[in-house]
Amino acid sequence: MTQTRVSSLHPRATRRRTLRSAGEIAAAGLVSPDRVEEIAAVAQRYAVAITPTLADLIDPMDPADPIARQFVPDGRELDAQPAERADPIGDDTHAPLKGIVHRYPDRLLLTPILHCPVYCRFCFRRERVGGEDAVLGDADLAAAIDYIRNHEEIWEVVITGGDPLMLPAARLSRILRELDAIAHVKVVRIHSRIPISDPDRIDDALLAALDIETTLWLAVHCNHPRELAEPAVAALGRLARQGIPLVGQTVLLKGVNDDPAVMEALMRAMVANRIKPYYLHHLDLAQGTDHFRTSIAEGQAIMRYLRGRVSGLCQPYYVLDIPGGYGKAPIGPLYLQDDVVEDWQGNHHRYPPDD
Repeated sequence: MTQTRVSSLHPRATRRRTLRSAGEIAAAGLVSPDRVEEIAAVAQRYAVAITPTLADLIDPMDPADPIARQFVPDGRELDAQPAERADPIGDDTHAPLKGIVHRYPDRLLLTPILHCPVYCRFCFRRERVGGEDAVLGDADLAAAIDYIRNHEEIWEVVITGGDPLMLPAARLSRILRELDAIAHVKVVRIHSRIPISDPDRIDDALLAALDIETTLWLAVHCNHPRELAEPAVAALGRLARQGIPLVGQTVLLKGVNDDPAVMEALMRAMVANRIKPYYLHHLDLAQGTDHFRTSIAEGQAIMRYLRGRVSGLCQPYYVLDIPGGYGKAPIGPLYLQDDVVEDWQGNHHRYPPDD
């Protein structure tokens, strides 16, 4: 378990207010005053929010702090590269109606809310989250549920956003119980950062809302082992004791987790906290995210490093969401080519053996 070292370093640990402006971020001591203008310029285009839980993890004395890098705005976000796009994974291509993205035959995304407790600076939905009309209204929600009800090929519903655990418990409960009543929906999966970013929201009311008959999984977004500090660990424990299986989603980010040893520590910490690493995402081509981007070769090298060093429980799938809406593709390293297989130490063996 990774323990936080922040409460002894930062007197602001008792402050419980989300930071939403350049001035508030500077006043909290997370950046120097000379960066206020830079951050304010970014905030004019993209939503900004840093929860107290995550602010307390930032070490302002470290200019390369991996938590700050994820959540404190950076002027480079306004420098879009030619290959980057507002809809990098093609959600719009597969959106038959508001609140639904139906890319694969047997599963779809339901997006009832486009607000988050914290806004990641690399998010591929940064152009949409946090704005007006960010909560699906009753009529649109009813139409989305009807779409699911009328498409019997849908086996799994992935509730995402934004962060669906930001919904009031009563509204989330209503959505889940409507899905619970659809016979062909066998799995509901919720994607959330709240166990990490705002763990106090994992309370009795939310746990009661998640208690449905249909199998429910929770995918937890976590990018650095320091995020699994004591508050997050407690929230994950509450979810696990509820019987909710947890899987992990991680984005490969330069300066955050592109060090193989950091990635190893993250994968170990996730498994130790009952999270099965599921996807390691190659960073999408969202606008203004080039300063976070590694090469695919670097990601494959990290996957090779993990192989043999950590349990199979700690191995995620390294995937690329193909631009244009064509879905995810596994892009991990190959170990078998032309009847030669490579072991985890880099040795090569013919298969089947010659003798």
